[in-house]
Amino acid sequence: MSLNALTAISPIDGRYTLKTEQLQNYFSESALIKYRILIEVEYFIALCELPLDQLQDFPTDKFENLRNLYKDFSINSAQRIKDIESITNHDVKAVEYLIKEEFDKLGLSNYKEFIHFGLTSQDINNTAVPLSIKDAFTEVFYPELKNVLEKLKKISEDWKDVPMLARTHGQAASPTKLGKEIYVFVERIENQIKLLNNIPFTAKFGGATGNFNAHHVSYPSHEWKQFANNFTENNLGLKRQQTTTQIEHYDNLGALMDCIKRINTILIDLSRDIWTYVSMDYFKQSIKKGEVGSSAMPHKINPIDFENAEGNLGMANTIFEFLSSKLPVSRLQRDLTDSTVLRNIGVPFSHNLISFSSLNKGLEKLVLNEEKIKEDLDNNWAVCAEAIQTILRREAYPNPYEALKDLTRTNSVINKESLSDFIDELDVKDNIKKELRKISPFNYTGI
Repeated sequence: MSLNALTAISPIDGRYTLKTEQLQNYFSESALIKYRILIEVEYFIALCELPLDQLQDFPTDKFENLRNLYKDFSINSAQRIKDIESITNHDVKAVEYLIKEEFDKLGLSNYKEFIHFGLTSQDINNTAVPLSIKDAFTEVFYPELKNVLEKLKKISEDWKDVPMLARTHGQAASPTKLGKEIYVFVERIENQIKLLNNIPFTAKFGGATGNFNAHHVSYPSHEWKQFANNFTENNLGLKRQQTTTQIEHYDNLGALMDCIKRINTILIDLSRDIWTYVSMDYFKQSIKKGEVGSSAMPHKINPIDFENAEGNLGMANTIFEFLSSKLPVSRLQRDLTDSTVLRNIGVPFSHNLISFSSLNKGLEKLVLNEEKIKEDLDNNWAVCAEAIQTILRREAYPNPYEALKDLTRTNSVINKESLSDFIDELDVKDNIKKELRKISPFNYTGI
């Protein structure tokens, strides 16, 4: 059976492939191979520029030919690597052999033993993978997150003057503004983005067990740590971990995933709140002609976008949680468990993209139902009790809290009229009564 959107086991590559296909350029098997070739090629060029004596006469005009190995990378290139790997049974060694083949074609055979010189496979993997994550984050993930954030900012501004009954413990509480309640999520996300942007993308690049053993024994006079620092930072845009085993610590990658988890948790909170507002009829949803909300009930327009977002955010968080707790743990100087689980790094990012798409779609469809919001406010004049008793406290009125408590708990109906009657009976000056009568659920919304 051929693989396509209808035969894929994972919905990431099946049902939702149009929402996730951008990430194929960063997290697919083909993408990993491309990034490995990039590291190998750029490392070889960096050795030429060091320079090592044996590479001083390398023709620099061939650098671009070498870079074309990853710039012009194709699915055929990836397949050639897999063919070699079927013999070597080692994925990184297969990349080395492919590059050596290309050196032979370019007449550069005398230099090909400096491909992968002094390195272990994890020097390649632990630079290729964080570089792919960095690129995916900056080029796809972060822009999509910003789209959600900008949409929230817009509707927060649009609805900044809409008074709304707040609910604490599910009960009517002091009124608020709808725009402000949306902006709560804006501020929470922005705070996490600040933390997110302070987490470096780090790499391990130091030879077999992190000590530059092979480099140092071959060229003891060279400053290999400085070379590696310059290479990872200036050539790749990554920060090199200075003291490592054979593999990267993954501590900063874990921190990145944990921070994304917090953002996702905030978005789950948002999704559930919007879902609840829809169920309260505060929001209607626009729908395209021909769309169906229920197979049995024609009237229904379900808040499926927010349900979809919540589900995929939960999936992302579950996988991020496993990866962030597993990856930093390795037996002694290395075991292979990180390699197999790290191949799934694109999965939680994909679920995030699906959720971002759903949130943007859902937020775009929301239609404010101000009549319902006003109706709820008008049915809950009791929320003015807090305002009245606070002003009475200011005026040193005896036991104001208790007076309002008795009113609101013993009267079956609290409305504008009953509150006005209560105010009439208060032993306060007329100007205070006038001040109290101005308070309503529609204007008692604070700053």
